[in-house]
Amino acid sequence: MDYPSKILAKAVQEISGLPGIGKKSALRLALHLLKQPESQAIALADALKNLVTEIKYCKECHNFSDFEVCDICSSEKRSDALLCVVEDVRDVMAIENTGKFTGKYLVLGGKISPMEGIGTNQLNISGIERKLNSGAVKELIFAMSATMEGDTTAYYIYKKFRDFGVQFSSIARGIAVGDELEYADEISLGRSIQNRLPYDEKM
Repeated sequence: MDYPSKILAKAVQEISGLPGIGKKSALRLALHLLKQPESQAIALADALKNLVTEIKYCKECHNFSDFEVCDICSSEKRSDALLCVVEDVRDVMAIENTGKFTGKYLVLGGKISPMEGIGTNQLNISGIERKLNSGAVKELIFAMSATMEGDTTAYYIYKKFRDFGVQFSSIARGIAVGDELEYADEISLGRSIQNRLPYDEKM
């Protein structure tokens, strides 16, 4: 496609690099921005710049945060005894939207997937060990996707830390097998976290 402006072409190229956005959609978004007040486009640009330069990973749980320690980890209302292990920051947001969990989180940053070249060294396994060594954790809850990779990751963590004297549990499988947590409805996910089951390596 020929563009009347190299500046417009560059904008379309960058926008189309986002997931799920093709060149036509990118052009539509770029033209939309040109029709808006200049301040709106500048505000968007500033927000995107801050997103990549200012956002931090919480040093306690590896969730996104504006500070060194996120609001969940720093809250006195959250229980240190309950540690919910999730794959991704989106899973934290999904569980938090249920309003049913009062503990804290540990974000792994993925799941074991040899096909994608993701092994245990690429995951935040050391964060779990640090939490367990603190002595505060009484129950470790697996809130992993109901997939082979999710189950493999949970089993690895269970086998590695089963002698640490903590209870292991898993969210109830009200989530369909193969589903990702972020796509589950809040009621089903809330019930799953409340009705969690003792973790069994044969699950």
